[in-house]
Amino acid sequence: MGLSDLNSEQVEKLCSIAEEAARKHVLSKVSPKKVETLNISAEAEDTKPLKLTVDVDVTLSSSVKNIGVKGLCDDAVKCAFSAAEEYLRELKCLSKK
Repeated sequence: MGLSDLNSEQVEKLCSIAEEAARKHVLSKVSPKKVETLNISAEAEDTKPLKLTVDVDVTLSSSVKNIGVKGLCDDAVKCAFSAAEEYLRELKCLSKK
């Protein structure tokens, strides 16, 4: 199932699911009180195959010493893609019925 098979509502939901998964990951690793900024964007492009871009930008409080921001962002992106893939698999299963 590619993007051309998805309607605009499904594309919007795909991006929302990816963003939420990334946000949940970051906030599961760091207290929200320690996060100064958290910017997450997910965009799907009208190409074959489906192209999903997820960007995560985090700034932590200076009191946070034991968490690497780059690793945290990379892991959040992985979580976003996993959630997006799961959603697409669910849609594919539904479309076969």
